[in-house]
Amino acid sequence: MAYDYEYLKKEIFALTAIDLNAYKEKQMKRRIDTLIAKHKIVGYDKYIHALKTDKALFEEFVSYITINVSEFYRNLEQWKILDETIIPELVQKFGKNLKVWSAACSTGDEPYSLVMALSRHIPLNQIRIYATDLDKQVIEKAKVGLYSEKSIASVPSDMKSKYFTKVGPSYRIADAVKERVDFREHNLLKDSYPSSYHLIVCRNVLIYFTEEAKDEVFHKFNQSLTKGGILFIGSTEQIMNYREIGFDRKNSFFYQKP
Repeated sequence: MAYDYEYLKKEIFALTAIDLNAYKEKQMKRRIDTLIAKHKIVGYDKYIHALKTDKALFEEFVSYITINVSEFYRNLEQWKILDETIIPELVQKFGKNLKVWSAACSTGDEPYSLVMALSRHIPLNQIRIYATDLDKQVIEKAKVGLYSEKSIASVPSDMKSKYFTKVGPSYRIADAVKERVDFREHNLLKDSYPSSYHLIVCRNVLIYFTEEAKDEVFHKFNQSLTKGGILFIGSTEQIMNYREIGFDRKNSFFYQKP
């Protein structure tokens, strides 16, 4: 039997339900090969065996492969558009009980940023964010809510003083914000999608997917949105065929379901 990359993809799917076919192959294979080399393991078959028998190695693999890079208010100008234009329009159209989904939420920076952004327009106790990620380890980290100074650098100063407490070299986010977020595991390529959302935020994740996988996810996001709902994507992403998928483009990073 050939223990090649095809073998690895099949075994990884069986182990984790992560479909590596959906990721750009050259980029993903290089990442995995680097990780395997770090552990001085020779051969995909031996690595798969190690993943099956070593829990720490398995969890490291899932975290590494799901590419968790995040920060609060990432690309601040886009968050200003969200604050000054998008949220007011959504509140005017749908009221203050907005259904908001932070997809591929990583370590919680994004859903917590959403709570703070929404709190300028909606009472905190009315805010509810559904936040999902493939990696249960980063979800656990998100629930703890401890962040580096670099991670919170773009948080507006009034929000920083109101909702963060310095703990040693780190900053802890207030329970009042944490309580507004419901974290769940979710695989964008495999699991069913929730429905009737007014705002979906999924940023700087799909750049790692193939064009076919991106289209599938964007179609599903469109179906998850209610009419008039908004999809907010990352600064490294564009939906070139947005009309075919069923969106109107509000600007470079905000797409509306008509």
